[in-house]
Amino acid sequence: MSSILVTGGTGYIGSHTVIELLNLNFNVIIVDNLSNSELTAIDRINKITGKTPKFYKYDVCNRQELRHIFTDNSEIDTVIHFAAYKAVGESVEQPLKYYHNNISGLITLLECMEEFNVQNLIFSSSCTVYGQPKTLPVDENTELQPANSPYGNTKRISEDIIRDFINSGSKLRAILLRYFNPVGAHESGLIGELPQGIPNNLMPYITQTALGIREKLMVFGGDYTTPDGTAIRDYIHVSDLAIAHIKSIDYLKDKSGGFMDILNVGTGEGYSVLQVINSINKILEHPLPYTIVGRRAGDIEKIWADSSKCMNKLNWKPKFSLDDMTSTAYIWEKLLRSGQ
Repeated sequence: MSSILVTGGTGYIGSHTVIELLNLNFNVIIVDNLSNSELTAIDRINKITGKTPKFYKYDVCNRQELRHIFTDNSEIDTVIHFAAYKAVGESVEQPLKYYHNNISGLITLLECMEEFNVQNLIFSSSCTVYGQPKTLPVDENTELQPANSPYGNTKRISEDIIRDFINSGSKLRAILLRYFNPVGAHESGLIGELPQGIPNNLMPYITQTALGIREKLMVFGGDYTTPDGTAIRDYIHVSDLAIAHIKSIDYLKDKSGGFMDILNVGTGEGYSVLQVINSINKILEHPLPYTIVGRRAGDIEKIWADSSKCMNKLNWKPKFSLDDMTSTAYIWEKLLRSGQ
């Protein structure tokens, strides 16, 4: 039986994707160095699915460790590559950390895939490759603007690396999923976003503030040219995003070698920070405390997706609403803090 290797599989999006894979009886192998996740994710995956994926606490930048996985598991035929640093603000402060990890990790993985004749790759890209687009919504043919952060640039460079590798004659079949803003948590409440330290992403900061762990939410920028002055993003529920990866496996099956496609994965709806706050306020006893502060380096003003290509080619459609996203994130955070 073939296996799927999931790099960064104990992380936020990775763990939700592993759950969907296991529920469909895929054989799953995880590699993760736990730099931004915890081993407890494996236990939580088991509680939800009744299955335990094989796990390696290795670093994808380490060629020797990665080769060991492929040598140990010759049945691997597909890799879903999540493993990367992802905080926009931190990437502005520590660009070399991001370039080293995100770029060298991909190169090492591609070299190992070529050596062991593994030809299917689903790559975790990002809408940050669009920079601040001139027109909205963005589709896959929208002209890429300069990335607003080193993180975004690592994703753009990674896309170029995969494209150039295929153009060189590689038999790789790759699908590049440009995510918009994943939020929410598994409906079981057993797994969700678990950032180390102070959250860089909006939703965990909101849920931690709602539970009194943070004094108040800092809203970065209230003077954007948007209806309420706050930044607009296309938020997508993480479980909807996970399903897009499963559909991508099927999509690659009938493609010949030397193939690449790029798909936007979003809902097509843009929501402002204040709209997200208003959504979670529906389930809180008291309104969420927040204060508007200056803009954050690396952030763009507004973006949302045209995901029609993804919906058509993958036969995929998001099912969760913004209220679903905020409520599942809150339930996860609440259960987590109560020790469940």
